Amino acid sequence: MAEAKNSVQEEKWDIVIEPKDKLLSVDFKELWRYRDLCALFIKRNIITQYKQTILGPAWFVIQPALTVLMYMIVFGGIAGIPTDGVPRPLFYLAGTCMWQYFASCLNNTSNTFVANAGMFGKVYFPRLVTPIANVTSNLLRFSIQFGFFVIVYIIYYFTDPTCQAHLTWYALLAPVMVFMLAGLALGFGTIISSMTTKYRDLQILFSFLVSLWMYATPIVYPLSQTKSMQYFGIPVHKLMCLNPVTPIIETFKYGFLGCGDFVGWRWLIYSFVFMVVMLAIGIVVFNKVQKSFMDTV
Repeated sequence: MAEAKNSVQEEKWDIVIEPKDKLLSVDFKELWRYRDLCALFIKRNIITQYKQTILGPAWFVIQPALTVLMYMIVFGGIAGIPTDGVPRPLFYLAGTCMWQYFASCLNNTSNTFVANAGMFGKVYFPRLVTPIANVTSNLLRFSIQFGFFVIVYIIYYFTDPTCQAHLTWYALLAPVMVFMLAGLALGFGTIISSMTTKYRDLQILFSFLVSLWMYATPIVYPLSQTKSMQYFGIPVHKLMCLNPVTPIIETFKYGFLGCGDFVGWRWLIYSFVFMVVMLAIGIVVFNKVQKSFMDTV
């Protein structure tokens, strides 16, 4: 091994590709060197998502608008679930734009190895570039949907005197909330992506679990409605907050709508720590699988 390294040094190679000895290691310098490739992946993801469609990027607005309309009919009209005095379109949009960013990042990242197997087998580049590009490219979609939410917010603010929605200083934490969602999606997604290289059934099961996950998150109902509920003697409110996405969504809603109660800093810290742990586990599993995934994918 020492002779090989001395040989490499003598020949003065520009780039030396070596297996990672530490499972938790991330070569940030290498990722930075491949930033142009990451930018190309981001551009590819954005262009191909709605390529050969008539409406193109307009779907970024049409999808949440139709989703909110369905929520208003089913959960607001038929089920009669309250929204803490906030107009239903605003309430549903606030949760939907955040959740769709998280779900999109999660689904795209969880398919990293399988979707890029052909490219991974032909050329070397840091494999983490692809999930990072997935998370970053979805920021465009989130930005457009967030802008749509702001437009609807302004319309209600100036036309509806009964609208109880109001900004709080917690709205300044919005970038931090988006970063935490991206981190959670990256952590969970890399773990699932690593596991689906060998067990493809997990990909189908995971898509189903993500759909159920949404209903375990206060998207179509306010968290305040669960305060008086118990499940086997355990407060449902506390069980809901154990979902790491819940404190993030609730803080976002409280910041822009002022509805409900702030979940508290301890739950936000819990979500942040959960994100860090999942990222660490995801990196370990990702580094372990990427060494031999071409043999099983």
